[in-house]
Amino acid sequence: MRFEDHCSWIVAQTELLVADLPGTSLALPVPSCPGWTLGMLLRHIGGGHRWAADVVRTRATGFLPDGIIRDVAGDDTGAVPAGWLLDGAHELATALTEAGPDEPVWTPFELGGMPFWARRFAHETLMHRADATLAAGTPFEVATDVAVDALDEWMELDAHPIHFDLDPAKKSILGPGRTVALLDDELPRGWFVDLTGAVNTWRRGTGPAAVTVRAPLRQLLLMVYRRRTPDGLPVTGDEALLRHWLGHVAFG
Repeated sequence: MRFEDHCSWIVAQTELLVADLPGTSLALPVPSCPGWTLGMLLRHIGGGHRWAADVVRTRATGFLPDGIIRDVAGDDTGAVPAGWLLDGAHELATALTEAGPDEPVWTPFELGGMPFWARRFAHETLMHRADATLAAGTPFEVATDVAVDALDEWMELDAHPIHFDLDPAKKSILGPGRTVALLDDELPRGWFVDLTGAVNTWRRGTGPAAVTVRAPLRQLLLMVYRRRTPDGLPVTGDEALLRHWLGHVAFG
């Protein structure tokens, strides 16, 4: 996907988020974010957009304080702050578009400058929209190209070797014969994860795997981002390996 697509998706996913929540109470608990209310989740989303916009606008050369993302307490008695959420999404998308994809900026672990921020917050917004729909009990729908790119991004981020330094316990996912395949019958290619080497790698495609999940793309997306468990999905092979692998990824 192009940088411009990711910028536009930040706004589009926020528009869908607002549309998913008509008349919803901000006091609702969010099952996929234990301890959070819907209001806290929405303050996290809007704060994240504004924090990232500051990173982009200032061409930050290092980490900026992110209390606006983490300090999510507030008043949950009002209506969904649709205007505030949309303003934050437009602020970030505009900052990114004005900067362009080639302008240097700090990212965690030197992950790719402005394109990283555009793509990360497109899918950060997407997956928090999923959190909101789980809280509100409304259907979660996602366009195929968006879901495919979100899964690709997840695979790319998860394959970064820095994770083994940050969480040495993650090395327990590696071992002989450990491979995972994620398939949707509507797609020509799935995702194949190889855990047999010194680090995990992945590719688009398929092959004989120790465990295979064959499910609709939306369900695969929710599973790998840990918004649902594999329970009820068609899993063949070593389900314990699948659950162990999923237990050592967490972001977005």
